[in-house]
Amino acid sequence: MINRRQLLLGSAAGLVSARLGSQSASAQASTSQATQAPAAAATNDLPYTPVVTPNGRTLPYRMRDGVKEFHLIAEEVDHEFAEGTRIKAWGYNGTTPGPTLEAVEGDRVRIYVTNRLQEPTTVHWHGLILPFGMDGVAGLTQRAIPPGESWVYEFTLNQHGTHMYHPHSDEMLQMAMGMMGMFIIHPRQQDSSHRIDRDFALLLHNWAIHPGTYRPDPSVMTDFDLWTINSKVFPAIAPLLAQTGERVRVRIGNLSMMNHPMHMHGVQFDVTGSDGGRWPQAQWRKEVTEIIGVGQTRDLEFTAIAGDWPLHCHMSHHTMNAMGHELPVTTGVNQGELERQIRQMIPGYMAMGEHGMSEHQAHIDAGHMRGPENTLPMMGGQGAFGPMEMGGMFTLIKVRDQLDGNNDPGWFEPPQGTQAYRVNSVPEDVPV
Repeated sequence: MINRRQLLLGSAAGLVSARLGSQSASAQASTSQATQAPAAAATNDLPYTPVVTPNGRTLPYRMRDGVKEFHLIAEEVDHEFAEGTRIKAWGYNGTTPGPTLEAVEGDRVRIYVTNRLQEPTTVHWHGLILPFGMDGVAGLTQRAIPPGESWVYEFTLNQHGTHMYHPHSDEMLQMAMGMMGMFIIHPRQQDSSHRIDRDFALLLHNWAIHPGTYRPDPSVMTDFDLWTINSKVFPAIAPLLAQTGERVRVRIGNLSMMNHPMHMHGVQFDVTGSDGGRWPQAQWRKEVTEIIGVGQTRDLEFTAIAGDWPLHCHMSHHTMNAMGHELPVTTGVNQGELERQIRQMIPGYMAMGEHGMSEHQAHIDAGHMRGPENTLPMMGGQGAFGPMEMGGMFTLIKVRDQLDGNNDPGWFEPPQGTQAYRVNSVPEDVPV
C-alpha cells in the first residue's frame, strides 16, 4: 500500500498525490453546513433538561412493567466525517458514535443488544456500578455475543453522571472502527440552585484513514490523521446553540487513544462533575482548559455570553484534518527546483509551505490542487472574515440574546468598538 510519506513527499501541504483521485473543495464550506444541534432548553415536562448530542441523537426507550427498555444494534455503518471523506465504520443503530442513552438514577433498564457484525461482540457499560455478570467483558463476565444473536443486559442505575459504552470484545479493532456511545444518567434529586438550561454530550475519538482508503486502520497506535467530536470533523461539527444568560453544561467523554486539553473561549467554566457524578460545589474549580484523559469524562458548566466562541482541543495538530507525519519541514525552503521536477510527473503541482501554511486553505478553496481520493484538506471553514484554517476537534458555541428555534443564527456581529482593527502606524513611544 502507498503510505502517507510516499504520497506527501515534497509538500508541507500534504497533497502531492493528485493522481490518486479528486475531491470536492466544497468540504471547506462554512459551519452552516453542519447539522445543527437541537436546542433543548429547560422548558419541558421532565425533571431534568434532556441531553443534546450534536450530529447525533438520543435513543428512545419503551416502558414495560416499570423497566426502561432500549435496543442497541451493533453493525457496519456508512459514515461521513465531512463532505469529502466517507468510510465503512462499525457502530450502533446506523451511526458512530451510537445513539446516546439517557435515564435517571434509580431507573431499572433493560438493554437488548443485537449483533449484526460478522464477529462476536459485547457491550461494556463504562463506569457503571452494576452486577458482575452485566459488565460486558468477553470471556470473563459472559460469553461474547455471536453474530446474529440478541442478548440482554438488565440492571438498576445506582448512580448518576456522564458515562460511556463500548465493546469489551476485540476491543482495539471494534473501538478503532467506531463502536462507542454516551450513557447519561441524571440525578434523582436535581440541583435547583444550578438549573441547567442546555445540556450537550460530546464524545472524542481518533481515526487512521489512509489516503485513498475507506476503512479505518486499527493497527495505528499514535499517528492518527482525523480527530473527531461525535465522529465528525470541523467544519462538519454542529455548533452548540444557547441564549445569553443561560446555564450551559457540556459533557465530554474521551474514548480516543490520547488525552485532550479541551479549551473554551469566552468564559471561565466550572468543572462540576465526571463519570463519578456531579461533584459537591466545594469541589468545583474554574478553568478555561480541562484535560480529558483517555477513558474519562468531565462536565463543564458556564453562563452563556453572546458570541461565536470556539471549543477545541489545544493540541494544535488535533485541530487539523488528514495530517501527514514525519514530513520534511519546508518552512524557509525555496522549493522552486523541486516543484519543477514534480510537475513533470504531476502537472499543476504547487509547492507550499515556504512562508508558512496559511496559503494551504486558499489554494484548496480555489481548486488549484486536488488531494488524494477520499481525503480531506488539512484546514477548512469559512468565517465571517475569511478562512478559519481549522479542522478536527474544533467547534463553536453560538450564543445569542434570542435564538430562532434550532436555526443557525449565522455569524456574530461584534458591537461597535469591540473588534480589533487596522492602524496605519504604531506610536514611536510604545516600548518593544
